[in-house]
Amino acid sequence: MAKTQDHNYSEDSIKSLDWKEHIRLRPGMYIGKLGDGSSLDDGVYVLLKEAIDNCIDEYVMGFGKKIEIQIKDRVVKVRDYGRGIPLGKVVDVVSKINTGAKYDSVAFKKSVGLNGVGTKAVNALSSYFKVSSVRDNQIKTAAFEKGVLIENPEVTDTTDTRGTTVIFTPDEEIFGNYKYLNDHVEKMLWNYAYLNTGLSIIFNGQTYKSERGLYDLLEQNLSGEPLYPIIHLRGEDIEIALTHGNQYGEEYYSFVNGQHTTQGGTHQAALREALVKVLRDFYKKDFDPSDIRQSVIAAISVKVIEPVFESQTKTKLGSQNMGPESPAIRTFVLDFLKRELDNFLHKNADVAEAMLQKILQSEKERKDLSGIRKLARERAKKVSLHNRKLRDCRVHYNSNHADRLSTTLFITEGDSASGSITKSRDVNTQGVFSLKGKPLNCYGLTKKIVYENEEFNLLQSALNIEDGLENLRYNNIVIATDADVDGMHIRLLMITFFLQFFPDLVKNGHLYILQTPLFRVRNKKETVYCYSDEERRNAISRLGKNPEITRFKGLGEISPDEFKHFIGKDMRLEPVIYGRNENLPQLLEFYMGKNTPDRQLFIIDNLKVEKDLAEELTA
Repeated sequence: MAKTQDHNYSEDSIKSLDWKEHIRLRPGMYIGKLGDGSSLDDGVYVLLKEAIDNCIDEYVMGFGKKIEIQIKDRVVKVRDYGRGIPLGKVVDVVSKINTGAKYDSVAFKKSVGLNGVGTKAVNALSSYFKVSSVRDNQIKTAAFEKGVLIENPEVTDTTDTRGTTVIFTPDEEIFGNYKYLNDHVEKMLWNYAYLNTGLSIIFNGQTYKSERGLYDLLEQNLSGEPLYPIIHLRGEDIEIALTHGNQYGEEYYSFVNGQHTTQGGTHQAALREALVKVLRDFYKKDFDPSDIRQSVIAAISVKVIEPVFESQTKTKLGSQNMGPESPAIRTFVLDFLKRELDNFLHKNADVAEAMLQKILQSEKERKDLSGIRKLARERAKKVSLHNRKLRDCRVHYNSNHADRLSTTLFITEGDSASGSITKSRDVNTQGVFSLKGKPLNCYGLTKKIVYENEEFNLLQSALNIEDGLENLRYNNIVIATDADVDGMHIRLLMITFFLQFFPDLVKNGHLYILQTPLFRVRNKKETVYCYSDEERRNAISRLGKNPEITRFKGLGEISPDEFKHFIGKDMRLEPVIYGRNENLPQLLEFYMGKNTPDRQLFIIDNLKVEKDLAEELTA
């Protein structure tokens, strides 16, 4: 037996890192996944959120009614009009771990950030970071590069209004070729506005403000007309809005101390449980929970003293009480709904009747589907054993938050494309689901088709989304099809499937389109992959005379050795974004309904066919 080497394990092997070195070495511990900005949970948005959270905390404590945000050329500026950081502690607050006022539960009673890490992470992960604080007609500034203090001038007099300004540029060494998408930033800011009624948030000149809180949130996120007017309930430290729509599944928006808990947690679970109990008691019938919650859209916001989250990114609330000597979250939410929702339904008989009819309709549909669902589940289980459609990954939802956020399922067309991705993927976090030909256009069809159609049923099973997103097995669902007319059609059919039956999956930012290069331009010394005609022209100009140009017509033409570059850390994803105020029924009708003259004109005006690409290639 070979002797095991000790690899010189000694005192010299033990290393101590300072705060900034540790954050830069292990950024996932502090901001979750890194990403390039295509996903709302990418690290660059977490940095923005950390900066805004401090401003929100000032507003919650009654200081400053306006927050100004500007993002231009990757430079982020966040300015509040709160109390300002005490001038003698400005440097410490942004550069010393476990330093901050939020350890003082009197100064910050119900704050989002409690562990003194957020702003330090922004500082350490930024190529440039500057903080300015104005108090009592004096200003103190400090500037850093990658967490290293480079400017520390003395306090000077100023006529500026009190408050704190943070300016930072996320470091390309950490985040690569990242971008801020306005759609993602705006979604974040609207949530802040809904949760802080009366607060004005000004982003690049546009104002975000809400007066009705969660009522406005639900109204703006409805896919169509609700079955009855939105029920809006408010109490001390809790706010709930809910209604039923015509969409499939359940849709929830949950918040703790103004923080959007995208992964839910105890407060969201308590809302789902309480809704069932209250309505069973009100109607005096033991309805199945799924019948009560089918098509519900609801939002909940709670305020908690010293909340406990399951990760630094604060996307899921752990089990805890409302505060010292206070009830558990579950009991608190149940008691509130039992009192307020019951009272509302007794006073609004028309709403109670509409809700009852919806529950009875869902019950009938479930019973009609029960036999089909059972057979479909058995079929999906049998198929998964033989691994015919799904090449699974090794890591799903585990204790490592960053790994969970990084799980990706590629939905591919054909054996050659799925073969290339399968050989190139990271088997720990990336899975592959292979389509066989074009999927069915499911627009206008009922949920029954999901169980009767083998591919839809198996995809639903692979993602584990039959009963909602709580146990979603892949955080990122990526449609990977050829960049031709057939590939575009398959993309559209798959997007229709998700919007028709699982719209909350799209709304919550889980669906993407994989961007793969259209061209390869190379000479003997260098190879450049180009994702657009402009990139192709620039590559030809840079590589000089007569480089070899290849046009990739399909994913199967890209070798596994090449493909690994396109689905690794530099993977380009285009998020499928469900726009605010978008009417989903009208959207699907236009694109996937009857072939109207309007749609024909739209296709003619917007579709670039293979002939056009060939002409550009020879240009």
